[in-house]
Amino acid sequence: MTDKTAKPEDGGLFAAIPRWVFWAFAAVVAALSIVTLIHYPGKWIVYLLFTVLANALLFFGFRKGAIFFDTFIGGFLWLGFWMKLSVRVAFFGGGFHEAVGSFGGKGADFDHGLLVASCGFLGLLVASWVREKWLFSYRREIRFRAHTGVLEFYRRYRKPVLTLFLLFSLGISISNFVLGIYQRGCITRTILPFGLSGVYTWLILFGLSSVSAVVLFCEYSLKKRVPVGVVGISLLDCFFTNLSLLSRAMILNGSALLCGLFCLMKGIRDRKGLWSWIRITVVFGILFITSVFTVNYVRSANLSILLGEEYGHFYEVDVDMSEVRSKTAVLFLDRWVGMEGVLAVTGSSERGWDLFSRAWREVYAQNLSFYDTYLVNAIYADIDQTKVRHISLSGGIAFFYYPGSLPFLFFSLFVMGLMGGGLEWYFYKFGGGNLILCALLSQAVAYRFSHFGYLPSGSYLIFSALILNVLLIALANFVLVRWYSDLKNTPPIRK
Repeated sequence: MTDKTAKPEDGGLFAAIPRWVFWAFAAVVAALSIVTLIHYPGKWIVYLLFTVLANALLFFGFRKGAIFFDTFIGGFLWLGFWMKLSVRVAFFGGGFHEAVGSFGGKGADFDHGLLVASCGFLGLLVASWVREKWLFSYRREIRFRAHTGVLEFYRRYRKPVLTLFLLFSLGISISNFVLGIYQRGCITRTILPFGLSGVYTWLILFGLSSVSAVVLFCEYSLKKRVPVGVVGISLLDCFFTNLSLLSRAMILNGSALLCGLFCLMKGIRDRKGLWSWIRITVVFGILFITSVFTVNYVRSANLSILLGEEYGHFYEVDVDMSEVRSKTAVLFLDRWVGMEGVLAVTGSSERGWDLFSRAWREVYAQNLSFYDTYLVNAIYADIDQTKVRHISLSGGIAFFYYPGSLPFLFFSLFVMGLMGGGLEWYFYKFGGGNLILCALLSQAVAYRFSHFGYLPSGSYLIFSALILNVLLIALANFVLVRWYSDLKNTPPIRK
């Protein structure tokens, strides 16, 4: 993959995306909006406001002054709110796959939910504008000391690093799958001593992907190109870790890495680059679809590894493949958190500061989550939560509307947007200007905010882990710079 690049500040992160892509996308959005308006049971002006703000939030993530947090938070919320609501109203009579609690389904009920969502979008939009104007933007020149120690180490030991990384990723993934140290929807089956379970969790969630980001950045920095094979190693790591995690979210870390690489290289500049990206996209698509079907198969199987019911020395497996296919199809529209949570909250009579206070104090327990217990008719009520762990999520906008106050919701989402921008500034400054790492970690921040609601007071653990993640990379560079004494006086790079 060759590169004829401009700097990020020359035209924004996504300056290389052709204009016709945006115009084609806008045409699809307009067409779906018209169909939805025909069937929308509430006031057309409310849906129109909701559509304008949701799509503004999405397009703000691709403007010249955008950062990766803008891109991912806009994408997550657009999928979870506008796309889901529009498709469900236009083609499914306004019915939702996930629980919506006491939501009545009348026009006024829809209007209430859409106005709440629009208020949240507005808070994020204002925060993004303030961040770009007065705080942090890639378009501004930032002085930083590149991670020259890490680059030199990678240059000297490139092949051993790539080989050991792939083997280490495979080893962590296999051991996690077998031991059940950390898996989505499952109770922990193995607790390792000396805090090693926490290390496993960090590695699987974003530690190993951070190594991928550093490897890809080093390849580009040293050669001004990234071989497709090295990109393939990073995608295989995402594939292995998500299978071991029993997660269908390979698309998150994988797309973040590719997004960061695309922006670093300023997109496609020649025919050779086009074919490289086509191959990468095909490989990514195959791995993602394979991971989704495999995880759905495992989740649908009546395995003792999940249910704790042994059958002699064998596992009793009873899989309905039609169920696997239906679960897979549902993912592409309905597993994005958003609209249902807001509708459940706006339809609830429990709204108030007391509800918000009790939700904020939620602690981990082997029972239904707070949201499942008090706001929706949980579809997991009959599942033994001591064996299989399933929860519903409200999402950040719904959670911060628990008090029933629109000003509080606007302020909360505004602060959330500033926090996302502040964390990305930290990732960029202390991560050696690694745009791929910025994309990966900012995606994790945006994902947490958009999927907020479960164990909210524990969010500091995730953000602390992200901050520590970057510090470890900076520390490794600090040590290596002193190991390679000739790198000590390398001046800061001005980008």
